[in-house]
Amino acid sequence: MDHSKILGTVLAGGKSVRLGMDKSQVKLADKLLIDYILSEIIEEFKEILIVANKSIDFQKSNKISVIEDFKKDLGPLGGVFTAMKWIKDNNKDYQWVSTFPTDSPFFKNKILKDFFNEIHPEESKLFFIKSNNTRHNIFGLWSLELMNKLEEDLNKGERKVEVWANSVGVKVINMDFEKDDPFFNINTKEDLEKAKAKIGND
Repeated sequence: MDHSKILGTVLAGGKSVRLGMDKSQVKLADKLLIDYILSEIIEEFKEILIVANKSIDFQKSNKISVIEDFKKDLGPLGGVFTAMKWIKDNNKDYQWVSTFPTDSPFFKNKILKDFFNEIHPEESKLFFIKSNNTRHNIFGLWSLELMNKLEEDLNKGERKVEVWANSVGVKVINMDFEKDDPFFNINTKEDLEKAKAKIGND
């Protein structure tokens, strides 16, 4: 597929309640958590959008724009819609939004390349990665053709990515990793300690 038609989007608007601090701003081996994902995806896209609801630090680039959620407390689905709205409002020619979390420091560029290589746009308007029997709903590729349906369902109160994706139909791209899980995400202080230990052992 044509990567120039995809907007890379990092969803950084969550409240990080379980961690007790903004995930994106957590330091892991002297590097901000958000910079781990940015460094792996920045070469794949013409532009990257960060959706964040307060001022955050990150490794600056001319490719990166930061905006707030168009409306607060709508969860990741609201962040996806915000990215779609940004495309429309700014007359961009992107046809897809590729989404990423801020809390997965072991995700690698090769996984993204493999994901895109497995995608046939005619098969679905929504694609997620599944690894080792776990579906990763934030690592997704969303067609802008879903925008009206997403807006309608957000207005009806839908907030769960899993439920909404199943309702519209999602194509899952399966991947297997025998050793370390590159989708390990940091939700708690215990997770952060595990990540520090892993980085220290690498």
